[in-house]
Amino acid sequence: MTQKLYRGYDQAELDGQLNLRARWPEHEEYFARWAEDSAEVRRQLGDHVDLAYGPSAGQKLDLFLPEGAAGSPLLAFIHGGYWQSLDKSDFSYLAPPYLEKGIAFASLNYDLAPQVGVAEILRQVRCALAWLYRNAADYGVDPGRIYLAGHSAGGHLSAMALATDWQADPAVGPGLPGDLVKGGCSVSGVYDMEPIRLSYHQAVLDLDAETAARMTPLHHLPPRAVPLILAVGSEETDEFHRQQGEYLAAWQTAGLTATVVELPGRNHFTAVDALGEHDHSLFAATSNLMLTGA
Repeated sequence: MTQKLYRGYDQAELDGQLNLRARWPEHEEYFARWAEDSAEVRRQLGDHVDLAYGPSAGQKLDLFLPEGAAGSPLLAFIHGGYWQSLDKSDFSYLAPPYLEKGIAFASLNYDLAPQVGVAEILRQVRCALAWLYRNAADYGVDPGRIYLAGHSAGGHLSAMALATDWQADPAVGPGLPGDLVKGGCSVSGVYDMEPIRLSYHQAVLDLDAETAARMTPLHHLPPRAVPLILAVGSEETDEFHRQQGEYLAAWQTAGLTATVVELPGRNHFTAVDALGEHDHSLFAATSNLMLTGA
């Protein structure tokens, strides 16, 4: 009899829940489309790419500004790839609908595992957001209107960034407001790192139990009220649906506000597209949150 490892899954079953590229072998087609569409966006709008927010090669961001930017809100996007792959440049294609609404868009990079661990990646993301706050005015962005979005591992990093105590974290330096990030959107996010630690991803991520718990959004909610949008594709695995459901329940138990946007017919890779589709309810919810604050 096969030994059960986690929530009734044996090793192969747990890996199957989390091996998204094997589940959707057409992912290479999605990646190629993202890269092609994003290259065209950078060709037309890439005046502020590879801005360094830290000393290492991965600590860079691309910033796209609406025409006549002056006091624009900013959406900072964190890419996925299980903390070990993909790049900010793959997601420039999400920017244009926001720019058309007068919203600036930043795509963040970070050093990847196994070069660095998940805790260091989170530190880098927090430093990127602090950099954006301190430099926003130089680009016509309102530092008081910074919002956050992420997909997959980027959803995890977004959730953990929302839980930051900006006035007490020594990694980001002094002088930051406690409400640096005004709201967030997490698409197909990871909110429980224990199954990640027990899965085939452990070979690259090398998480111990303490770090997995410390990096689990379910255990670390924001210290103050902040609006959050959650979305997961209807075609995604049971584990991704479980994690979003438990994270939503944790927010509600804590008295925090979270809204769920349904993504019918979307898998893990097509879910993120909805964030940048003019006529999709996820784009509408995210842009409206940024423009109205509610």
